[in-house]
Amino acid sequence: MGTRRRARRARVAGAPGGITAAIACFAVALWASTPVWSDVALDTRLKSLETQLRCLVCQNQTLAESNAPLAEDLRKEVRELAVSGKSDDEIRAYLVARYGDFVLYKPPVKPTTYLLWFGPFLLLACGIVVWWIVVRRRAVRGGAEEAIAEPSTPADDDALAHARALLDE
Repeated sequence: MGTRRRARRARVAGAPGGITAAIACFAVALWASTPVWSDVALDTRLKSLETQLRCLVCQNQTLAESNAPLAEDLRKEVRELAVSGKSDDEIRAYLVARYGDFVLYKPPVKPTTYLLWFGPFLLLACGIVVWWIVVRRRAVRGGAEEAIAEPSTPADDDALAHARALLDE
């Protein structure tokens, strides 16, 4: 009888463990059945935001491309803001208020960013003007040198003929 009592106690003692295991399995199944699209939608939204933001360390990479520790921190901060319910515009405004327009990969056109937007075109225009001036000066100098090298007046021809006559005598 001692073995029966032990077996009975084991079944009774095992019952709550079995129930706990069943509840755990049910919870895992319920968690696994939650729609994954919400995480996919959030990840897609975050990737879009990260491609619009500049890494403050790398400066020529987006936040999505950078592996810098500061970029990882900014990605976490953007995720926290997005999960808390902030819109994309609110997240961008928060980061601009904190880090300035430089954090945006495409900063807005305003007086403080005119040099950034129009500086390359200004440098290109200056280069074209300098090139044009150099070409003009070379053309003018080349024409003047040709004019000096060739005798073009009758007085020069007479002087040359007189010099030849003196040499022949």
